[in-house]
Amino acid sequence: MRINAIGARGALAILALAGAVTLPGSTAFAEVDAKGFVRIRPEEVKWVDDPADARVKRAVIQGDPAKPGIYVIRVRFPAGVMSNNHRHREDRHAVVLQGTWWTGTGETFDPSKTVGLKPGSYMMHPAGEAHFDGAKDEDVTIQLIGVGPSETHKLREKENLYRSSRSK
Repeated sequence: MRINAIGARGALAILALAGAVTLPGSTAFAEVDAKGFVRIRPEEVKWVDDPADARVKRAVIQGDPAKPGIYVIRVRFPAGVMSNNHRHREDRHAVVLQGTWWTGTGETFDPSKTVGLKPGSYMMHPAGEAHFDGAKDEDVTIQLIGVGPSETHKLREKENLYRSSRSK
């Protein structure tokens, strides 16, 4: 079973560090105590429209995905919206926070072949591997952790990054 180049212990270390490391200016809306512990309550999360589709919302929790270093982001898919097939430069570690997140792998978009992951589930997207994911019948929120700079590459440049989960 392939975890990634850094192995299972390295992945766990990244997950642990993502919650504990404070980067200057990376948690402007967070409560940071004198010892550097960061606390963010759900109502403090600042959601913004995804530049590719305003129906999808994103929030940076820690770090900056565009810069070198660990980042933590959240993505909220409304019911019926999935990403088209794409790849990332870096490994990405995903945890489902709300709803059932439907995940597919490979270069063919086929929602009928996706695997549903309920809240608390984990998935690792290996760097450079094609995948698609999102929501079917309910809203979904996931948390992604990676090491930036992050890059997303659509498989078919003429397609939008997001589409209906009800179409092939």
